[in-house]
Amino acid sequence: MRAFILGVIVTLVVLVLIGLGIALLGFAPSSADAVPPAFEARIANAALDASMERRAPRVNNPLPPTDDNLIDGIKLYTMNCALCHGGLDKKESVVGRSFYPRAPQLIREPLDDPEWHINYAIRTGVRYTGMPAWQKILSEQDIWKITAFLSRVQKLPPGAQDYWKKSFGVEPPAAEGGREHEHHHD
Repeated sequence: MRAFILGVIVTLVVLVLIGLGIALLGFAPSSADAVPPAFEARIANAALDASMERRAPRVNNPLPPTDDNLIDGIKLYTMNCALCHGGLDKKESVVGRSFYPRAPQLIREPLDDPEWHINYAIRTGVRYTGMPAWQKILSEQDIWKITAFLSRVQKLPPGAQDYWKKSFGVEPPAAEGGREHEHHHD
């Protein structure tokens, strides 16, 4: 039994060393214009979620989800996030599609994460993705406004929906079973 466990450990160490060798000798691709393999995306997303579960504080949004705060969130998103994550016109971001991994298109595929999770990702950024730590750029209040907007993209109150329609000429996405539901995959 002891020899078996030692064999498993040695095999794992050798596989890790081979992987490091391949990467450090330049055999691993480094281009950002490729689609990540499914296993890579699964591992990266699982690692990101596990890291956030471990590190992100479970804080509640101190701002109420009023029309004014959500409209401010829409404006802040449009100015700071839409270039990579897609505009309120529901078109995919060409810039976001150019990242490796691709930046999530948050209007076309709204988030279903809790607000503390969204806020942590915005505030601290996401390593190796191009997502900056916005806490160095935006105020805490502005980050919470974007958080409130992103957590309610499919369930905005009437005033924020009217602002969206008037400003961008399209209906906001509705929740499943609502007026409209668009779901796009690459």
